[in-house]
Amino acid sequence: MEYVTSPLSSHEIPGSPHSVHILLEGYCRDVGDDRFQADGTVTLVRGPLTVLVDTAGPWSRDFILDSLRSRGVSPEDVTHVICTHGHSDHVGNLNLFPNAEILVSYDLWRGGSYVSHNFRGGEAYVLPAGEGLKVVPTPGHTGSDITLLVPGTSLGTVAVAGDVFEREGDEDTWRELSENPDVQEKSRRNLLGVADVIVPGHGPPFRVIRAGQEPETS
Repeated sequence: MEYVTSPLSSHEIPGSPHSVHILLEGYCRDVGDDRFQADGTVTLVRGPLTVLVDTAGPWSRDFILDSLRSRGVSPEDVTHVICTHGHSDHVGNLNLFPNAEILVSYDLWRGGSYVSHNFRGGEAYVLPAGEGLKVVPTPGHTGSDITLLVPGTSLGTVAVAGDVFEREGDEDTWRELSENPDVQEKSRRNLLGVADVIVPGHGPPFRVIRAGQEPETS
């Protein structure tokens, strides 16, 4: 399917039953000597559940807590933490959310116990009482990446995708960072087919406009 993308200027996407709030916009900077500074995007989804997608690195701890606090959310209020994959710039603050069900890649942890789910067989995980929130397997960047699909926003369905997309217009870089580019390309196409907005791992959110589609306005 033909599509174009365009940057989204706002970090806040209202909606009902779900709203999406980007607390930290991920980045990746070349600082020379074959070194990079990077942190992953951190996204809050509010609605019937309070969901945090990715927790950045430990160096962002205070920023995340302050951002949640400014929105009236305490760490204890977070019901679910979803980490799109296990890299250190995405999982560095898992310990801050004592009441949350935790999903890191394909590992689901609930109340002190691991819970089996068939992500490797392509099965989506529907969040109980989440009114349409679901996690889908989107491997490629690593062998077990996941994406949260958020319906019911003012811009349609938002895919919080981690590093399946590094950023908008990442065609020049994503393959060299991929464990399995062929598999990741399929995951990327799948998300472009269902999402109206994509929140990437290391850049601002962007809209997906398919051929013949008039973009929704917020």
